[in-house]
Amino acid sequence: MQNRIQKLFSIDYPIIQAGMVWCSGWRLASAVSNTGGLGLIGAGSMYPEVLRTHIQKCKAATNRPFGVNVPLLYPDIDKLMRIIAEEQVNIVFTSAGNPATWTRVLKDQGLTVVHVVSSVKFAKKAEQAGVDAIVAEGFEAGGHNGREETTTMVLIPLVRDAVAIPLIAAGGIADARSMLACEILGADGVQIGSRFATSIESSGHDNYKDEVIKSGEGGTALTLKQITPVRLLKNNFYQQVDAAEKRGASVEELAELLGKRRAKQGIFEGNIHEGELEIGQVAAAIQKKQPAADIVKEIWSEYLQLKKRLCDEVS
Repeated sequence: MQNRIQKLFSIDYPIIQAGMVWCSGWRLASAVSNTGGLGLIGAGSMYPEVLRTHIQKCKAATNRPFGVNVPLLYPDIDKLMRIIAEEQVNIVFTSAGNPATWTRVLKDQGLTVVHVVSSVKFAKKAEQAGVDAIVAEGFEAGGHNGREETTTMVLIPLVRDAVAIPLIAAGGIADARSMLACEILGADGVQIGSRFATSIESSGHDNYKDEVIKSGEGGTALTLKQITPVRLLKNNFYQQVDAAEKRGASVEELAELLGKRRAKQGIFEGNIHEGELEIGQVAAAIQKKQPAADIVKEIWSEYLQLKKRLCDEVS
């Protein structure tokens, strides 16, 4: 039986690959979609014409549904949205901004729109804006995060009680156990980032993937809260940020330290010492690089086994 997320996206499994900057290109998105999940191209690291190229290559690589994740604070947002419309992408995930700005425009063009939130307040605003579904992302997540520091286990039931539309859980999810837990908490599907960031098809550099796999419990921290909260591996760059914050550095100083290419330098180019290595807390549980298809199949197979076992125990 298909649930609301499977029906909404016409996918086999309610597993969505997150639109991660410098990791989520057409290879990863098409691999996830071809396996029955929903792959997303991460537009946040792409110039408009680069996004067009990735969309076209993804179309050539899969005949299954896929989408594009667009940070609404992107400076050339109108160009990105025009390309998405011209290339006839049917699914858009928006994040990092006000959903009311673009949701109606996209919906009027017949697109399915999903917005990423980190609080009940913004979940309600997204529903009022008319989105088709919400991704509720907990404090454990990698990349940019909410200032409230609400964990996924707390956030999902709060959001489920506050909105009626389909709900996708994100943050700290990497296996069947966490997927089933999120379903019990009220989610209709899950969005997974960190595990796909280390997949074979991820655009991330192997140096970056290896650092994620080597990291252990406590290997990440949420930082740069004065600018935009982001979870990082604790490398040399993180130590510089941490020291600056502890001595009371201004927003301007932190912005200068961050610069404009830190994430690309770390994730895409593989500078594991001076780059910004964004990843979720669940990095500690990731043990190897795998093909994206194997990740999807493994999670879904183990999810079905777990669910059957629980049903058998209570029957």
